[in-house]
Amino acid sequence: MDESCLFCRIVNGQMGTEFVAQSEHAVAFDDIAPSAPVHILVVSKRHVRSLRELDDPLIAAELLSLASQVAKERNLFAGGYRVVINDGEDAGQTVFHLHAHVLGGQRLGRMG
Repeated sequence: MDESCLFCRIVNGQMGTEFVAQSEHAVAFDDIAPSAPVHILVVSKRHVRSLRELDDPLIAAELLSLASQVAKERNLFAGGYRVVINDGEDAGQTVFHLHAHVLGGQRLGRMG
């Protein structure tokens, strides 16, 4: 755990954040500044700074599995949803703790 990391404090229950789902290696919660009607963050429980530093395929699998689970629970399967992992400042990563964004609930349009 990195005491200076916001997501580490959330994962450890220090921020009072309500989890919408969790697994052995990841937690999911609503984004406080949503970019879509449904915007959930799926965060690794272990502090991993970014995707490029991820060395455990089990964490990667659980992030994607939990992302799919919360998308299903939020009824996004019919219309579809997007899962985004920003890796590095140029990609828009602002919290340097591995996490995925699950976005949906409206037509999102093309990326790039």
